[in-house]
Amino acid sequence: MPRLAVEDNSRMSLRIPPKEKAILLRAAALRRTDLTDFVRQHSLSAARAVIQEAEHLELSERDSLRVLTVLENPPSRTRSWCAWPSRWQSGSEYPGLA
Repeated sequence: MPRLAVEDNSRMSLRIPPKEKAILLRAAALRRTDLTDFVRQHSLSAARAVIQEAEHLELSERDSLRVLTVLENPPSRTRSWCAWPSRWQSGSEYPGLA
């Protein structure tokens, strides 16, 4: 389970094996930057990619057409559909959440 980030300051510590640190130092030197800037730049880039992937929804052409069809021609409301809000507010729709 993910742990919550500590937001009380701008410092962050990282424990890595010496061989991995050496790789990071070499890469930073090749980019002509220090280790902090190198790690920050690349970790932010990776974080943005993870967030983009999690927030982006890509539909197939078939699914896109189905969504457009339902939006243009919504199904008619049934009695049970119209009664759902009152059941939900009373808690009978989800008894464990009431």
